[in-house]
This record gives sequence, structure tokens and C-alpha cells, in this order.
Amino acid sequence: MDATDRRIVAATQAGLPLVAEPYHAVAEAVGLPVAEVMERMRRMLAAGAIRRIGAVPNHYALGYRANGMAVWDVDDARVDALGARIAQLGLASHCYSRPRHPPDWPYNLFTMVHGRDRAEAERGVEAIAAVLGDAVRARDVLFSTRILKKTGLRLGREG
Repeated sequence: MDATDRRIVAATQAGLPLVAEPYHAVAEAVGLPVAEVMERMRRMLAAGAIRRIGAVPNHYALGYRANGMAVWDVDDARVDALGARIAQLGLASHCYSRPRHPPDWPYNLFTMVHGRDRAEAERGVEAIAAVLGDAVRARDVLFSTRILKKTGLRLGREG
């Protein structure tokens, strides 16, 4: 990252501005054309300096108080296809695979399900289970007990 990239990151590390044209606002803040800001962000994304650009909703503020990470043990050869099917349902805000850690952690597919209460979240988990069918060897749901602060990329001190 050069100094200009660092200015862009500094201008966005608390989140993109909540305006109709957020990249225009960032461009104005850093004194660059919009096209250059967007190209530099694309380059940082491709290089891995920025992992992703996306919304990070506060589920609690939106009324979703029951947040459950449903974890599934499915065949590794099918995990990507099954994850794609789950993602299409629109029931999970996150759906991804992770390595297992046997014998204590046999799960390789993770889905975050939200509900206004635990019963609503559990209905979402059951709907996912129905789609997964006999592909599931084991499963569990881990409900959040507190809110963790979510932050994006942060620049450290230089020198």
C-alpha cells in the first residue's frame, strides 16, 4: 500500500459513508477522482489488503436478538455444493466452510441464522436441515450470549 492507499483506508476504516454515493464521498475526502478510489480499492481487494467490502448489520438494533451459529458435519467433497444451496435460501447471513478439529470439533460447514427470538432462529436452522437432509452427520447450534464489536481494516502505527 502506498500513501494514497493508506489515505483511502483511513477514510473508510470506520465504514463507508452512509450516503447515496459513498465512493464519491470518499473520493472527495481524500482529494481523488471517484474512478481512482474505486480502482485502488479493487486492487487492494484483489491483493488481499482488503478482505471484503460489505454491509455489517447490527442485528440487535434491527430486532434480531437470537443469533445462532449452526454448525454442520457434512462430507468434505460436498461442502461447497451444500453451502451454495444454503446460501440461496436466504436464511443465513453467513455461510462458509472451515477445517474440522477432531475429535472435539467435527463440523466443517457454518451458517449464521438470526431470529427475533430463539424459536424463530431454530425454525431457520430446521429449514436448512431439511435442505441438507441425510448429508448431515452431526450438527449443533451455538447461540450468541453477547455482542462483539465488529470492525473493519485498521491501520497500525508506522515506525
